[in-house]
Order: sequence, then structure tokens, then C-alpha cells
Amino acid sequence: MDKEDRSIIRWIVGIVATILLLVCVCCYAVPKYGVWAAELNGRAELVRAEQNRKIRIFEAEANLEAEKLNAEAEVARAQGAARAIEIENGKLTETYIRYLWVRQQSDLGEKTVVYIPTEGGLPILEAGRLGKAAESSTGTDKLSADPATND
Repeated sequence: MDKEDRSIIRWIVGIVATILLLVCVCCYAVPKYGVWAAELNGRAELVRAEQNRKIRIFEAEANLEAEKLNAEAEVARAQGAARAIEIENGKLTETYIRYLWVRQQSDLGEKTVVYIPTEGGLPILEAGRLGKAAESSTGTDKLSADPATND
């Protein structure tokens, strides 16, 4: 063997030794990296769980505070109603009751159908209004009673 062949063999042995060394290092390092990565993932999951728990606690506290404020508002409304009745000397007149009813109706909006009691206690029916709405949605006019004029 000449010098050139020995040099090639040394290069090949060096490359094989380097590859074996890298394989051994990977066999040691990859499991260690897996354990380290799993530990970091576990810590991150723990931090997320703690943050979610804190968020739920803050939401519950906010809901509790809102309910307390709603209860206080309801008490104030009841006290105001009691004071109004006291001012009326405990006598609610028919006119005052109608005033309260009309004031309450303003909160209902436009889409609400309201039946107003009359003297006989029967509601005023809105059949005419409903017929007009159906007529406008179909685009047809009422037919007259005389068939000769319905051409």
C-alpha cells in the first residue's frame, strides 16, 4: 500500500468514527431532549390551567358583583314604589293605575301587539291591521263582492 491508499483509508475510518460518534451522541441526547421538552410542556400546561382558573374566578366575582348591584336596584325600585303608594295614601286610583300601565308599555317596542281592555272587558281586535299586512305582502288587492268587477 502506498501513501495515497493509506490516506484514503484514514479518511474513511475518520468519517466512520465521526458517524459512530454522532449516532452515540444522538442515542443519548434524543431521549434527554424528549424528557426536557415534556417537562416544559407540562409546566406550560400548568401555567395555562392556573390562568384559566384565575379567569373563571374573576368572572364569578364580576357576576356576583353584578347580581348584588341588580339586587340593590330592585330594592331601590321597590322602595320607590312603596313611597309612591304612601304618597297616594294607600289608595291607587284607576287613573294612576292606567298611567303606570301606559308608562310600562313604552318599553315594549314596536313589534308588540297590545290588547287594550274596553268598558266591557273585551279586547279591541286588530283584524283590520293584520289583513292589510297580508295584503301588502302578497301584492294583491281585495276583490269586490261583485264578480263582474273583478277582471
